[in-house]
Amino acid sequence: MTGGWRARRFSEGAGVAGARAARGRVWVIALTALALGLLAANGARADEFDSLSIVTASGVHAFKVEIAASEAARETGLMHRRYLPADRGMLFEFDREAPVSFWMKNTYIPLDMIFIARNGSVTRVAADAEPLSEALVPSGGPCAAVLELNGGTAARIELKVGDKVRHRFFAP
Repeated sequence: MTGGWRARRFSEGAGVAGARAARGRVWVIALTALALGLLAANGARADEFDSLSIVTASGVHAFKVEIAASEAARETGLMHRRYLPADRGMLFEFDREAPVSFWMKNTYIPLDMIFIARNGSVTRVAADAEPLSEALVPSGGPCAAVLELNGGTAARIELKVGDKVRHRFFAP
């Protein structure tokens, strides 16, 4: 019984200053939770950041890509992002060539998905994948990697099946 009395007496005796301090602590906790939530949504980034180029009939096109080499990075991909600079993308690297499927669940940015063989040759281009869709986007055959770029990029650089992607992952 004594413990309950102390707690009541302390809260009653805290007065205006105590109430302000409590509200301040609530705000700090709320802002911390908000910041952690934003980091969880936007901080689920890939493992690395690297340079990559695509060789097409229209020239050599340079990009900076995040590398999704771990299972966690591959599962999250570009989900929850609202913006991707024009010269950026994400490269999903796989241990072996196999058919894969991607989806756009929780992905707000329209994306071009470029499926790539182990030798760096483009095997399929899935242009302008629909944001937030759970429809599967299949590779159409075995691939070793998938490159995601802003929707419309493949058309802008005139990317075609058979074009080459240059990156250390595709080194002979």
